[in-house]
Amino acid sequence: MKNDIQKILLSEEDIRKRITGLGLEIDRHYEGKEILIVTLLDGAIVFTADLIRNLSIPLRLDCMRVSSYGDSTDPETAPRILSSLKTDVSGKHVLLVDDILDTGNTMKRVHDEVLAKNPASVHSCVFLDKPDRRENDFRSDWTGFSIPDEFVVGYGLDYAGRFRQLPYVGTLKPSVYENS
Repeated sequence: MKNDIQKILLSEEDIRKRITGLGLEIDRHYEGKEILIVTLLDGAIVFTADLIRNLSIPLRLDCMRVSSYGDSTDPETAPRILSSLKTDVSGKHVLLVDDILDTGNTMKRVHDEVLAKNPASVHSCVFLDKPDRRENDFRSDWTGFSIPDEFVVGYGLDYAGRFRQLPYVGTLKPSVYENS
């Protein structure tokens, strides 16, 4: 698996330091409030787990499953919500957490769906942002790292279901996905 990685973009230490900082920023923003964290599965599970361990504010957790990439390196044009929330978000402060903000289509779709359910507020936190790929005006309130337009894996991000367990973020060698 390590032989499939072309280069490491973000080390395990860089990731740990930034998530600690994000935790402090989010704690300050929501001081005195309970939040509902909505993580987008499957990619954001690793980031969300580390993020919530760095928060001291009261929180609840729910999940949505959204399909954006399938087994491709390009996001689908219309993200599909495969499973929605179990929690009633009405009147709650909702923090959407995702692994990567690419075209913006997935987060915009999820944000709009949650917003329609009358929460007290909706904010977003993404681990990675690829601003060069944005197809709409969606911007995250908190971002771990801004990265170039390269296909990345590791730290929860995958290619065809593989590479999620890597403790760092790296790019794949083109030979891994060119013949798929």
